[in-house]
Amino acid sequence: MSVPAAPPGQPRKAATAAWIGSALEYYDFFIYGSAAALIFPTVFFDESDPATATLLSLATFGVAYAARPVGALFLGHFGDRLGRKKIMVFTLILMGLSTFLIGCLPTRDQVGTLAPVLLVICRVLQGISAAGEQASANSMTLEHAPEDRRGFFTSFTLSGTQGGQLLATLVFIPIAALPEDQLLSWGWRVPFWMSIAVAVVGYVIRRTLDETPEFTRQQTASEGVAKLPLAVLLREHWADVLRVIAGALVASVSTIFTVWALAYGTSESVGLSRSSMLWVGALANLVALAAIPLWATLSDRVGRRPVFLIGAAGSAVMMFVYLWAISTGSYPLVLVLGIVAFGVVYSAANGIWPSFYGEMFSTKVRLSGMAIGTQIGFAVAGFAVTFAAQIAGPDGDDWFAVALFTAALCVPPVLAALTARETHKVPTELLGVRAADATHDRERVAA
Repeated sequence: MSVPAAPPGQPRKAATAAWIGSALEYYDFFIYGSAAALIFPTVFFDESDPATATLLSLATFGVAYAARPVGALFLGHFGDRLGRKKIMVFTLILMGLSTFLIGCLPTRDQVGTLAPVLLVICRVLQGISAAGEQASANSMTLEHAPEDRRGFFTSFTLSGTQGGQLLATLVFIPIAALPEDQLLSWGWRVPFWMSIAVAVVGYVIRRTLDETPEFTRQQTASEGVAKLPLAVLLREHWADVLRVIAGALVASVSTIFTVWALAYGTSESVGLSRSSMLWVGALANLVALAAIPLWATLSDRVGRRPVFLIGAAGSAVMMFVYLWAISTGSYPLVLVLGIVAFGVVYSAANGIWPSFYGEMFSTKVRLSGMAIGTQIGFAVAGFAVTFAAQIAGPDGDDWFAVALFTAALCVPPVLAALTARETHKVPTELLGVRAADATHDRERVAA
């Protein structure tokens, strides 16, 4: 059975919906990271021990990553059973509501230890939402995209992620500049309240999308959709799941850059202002918006593996350079190297992984494979911030140890890429097909 053609303009519509939806979703996700580094140690934890308060606050940032593998199991299952569109709508609504509730939470001074407990619950809901967002958006865009431009179209999801991070940073810059009493009383809540728009805008954008031609074909094929996608995934694609888990560890570069480096740069040992460090992140993400589609277009020509390797190996090196720049206290140096490290080099891996991982799996388990594999890897990446805070020493200024730790986490992604198949020229219907079935499927595609 041939794959039904995508309606005219649908690939662009799917990519646009993925971009906007991911931007809105990750706006919510990243404003939490800024708040965890700058605000929450004072608002939700014991101020009498600043070091412990900061450590606990950064740990709540990682809690969402711990929840993501659990969310991936459920959302991956239903995404491969019911379709990509339903999961895309659900995840945005859940993220918008849980983030809005964070802005409504009472502080530690008001309700004691109940405050951080409620914060963790909301953070878990954020993690469950994020578990299905990227996998469903990536599957939607990949399965709608022209075969020779899958890298470019799927990169829109990660461009949206960077757009959301940029928006979150820009929103926090004027908030961080408020007088201390206003910042800690009501100012920090405003970015979280704004997220209620996520539920409304996300629904309007995504409810008009068509289901992908590939998933429609799977539904109407004689074998139908997988009743237990997880069982099929572990039986036929277990090696690729391991590759995706290893590859997803490269996200540690993002969490260290976004959260730990922000806390380090604004610490007493360095002394840079909150606003100046936030501007580094904002401008790096602005550059990433341009770099990601360029790297993705290159991957459509030369392959996924070499571009991903540039990003993973290059990020390991650049993390030493960037954290050293922060240690000098030279803001121009921090700004330039931050843009190069995160905006350019990391974007090579970050913009390619949606197509690189998605092309490892067949349609019947693609959402499950991407969701479960990435979220287990991302769980480690989320807690990388907590580990970094511990290995940075009692004064929190051992940047070399943190850079070495981050570089070590870039080794598994390099190995994953070196052992993966190159798939950028494989027809969409044959992605993830086992060698034993390849001849039969090629004859079916030709028919």
